[in-house]
Amino acid sequence: MQENVMISIRGDQEFAETGKDTTEFLTEGTLTATDYGYLLEYDESALTGMEGTHTAFQIRPCSIALIRTGTFRSEMIFELDKKHYSLYDTPYGTMTLDISTSALHNTITEDGGTLEVTYAIEIEHQLIGENRIFIQVRPNNAAHK
Repeated sequence: MQENVMISIRGDQEFAETGKDTTEFLTEGTLTATDYGYLLEYDESALTGMEGTHTAFQIRPCSIALIRTGTFRSEMIFELDKKHYSLYDTPYGTMTLDISTSALHNTITEDGGTLEVTYAIEIEHQLIGENRIFIQVRPNNAAHK
């Protein structure tokens, strides 16, 4: 069953050269129960700098896949203590990403919950920085009125 939800996202990025940067936003999306766990989806906006992009989190018991389609296309796999390689496609070109997840905490159920991922990111095999995504999902009661 698909539920309309409010999604609060906070992204912390710490880069060796430029220091820490934090992005926070609130958006509407959907949460769907699947055979593998849950699918959390929303559309990016001009606020995130990725307008025209659809973002989906495939939430499994031991891993999370972040899949973006549209203007910015990418797939990033977060799995504790494992490194995953992927391509990150932007309007400016394609880069190789290496994702190493150091923490993964998931309490998502059909009623909402939280998702927290801490990971290191390498671009073209060079460490760029440490990142943390914290997502809070709650039912969108306004959508039912």
